[in-house]
Amino acid sequence: MENQPLTTNQQFEKLPNATAVLILGICSILFGCVLVGFICGIIGLALSKKPMMMYRMNPMKYVNFGALNTGRVLSIIGVILGAIAIVWGIISALFLGGSFMLFDSELFEDLLDF
Repeated sequence: MENQPLTTNQQFEKLPNATAVLILGICSILFGCVLVGFICGIIGLALSKKPMMMYRMNPMKYVNFGALNTGRVLSIIGVILGAIAIVWGIISALFLGGSFMLFDSELFEDLLDF
């Protein structure tokens, strides 16, 4: 027996939605500071659930798990960045809105008289 390459007749398949999850993960990172990034990350995570279960059932059958896993990780990071940006925006709006009301007494009095 010489060093011959192993040949198998096993057909490999691509995981469904792996490319879409990767693209959504990249978009969630790029647009992480706005609401769009948060939404892309959530959609990417939702789309990655079924292919992850398919891969765990039969890991030797699929070839593009790396793209799916990378997209999923990027989606998680994008969701975290988006959540931080949303919380930061809410806190900023509360502080700026409250300080605006304190410094502009005429507007505050108009609101009380209304």
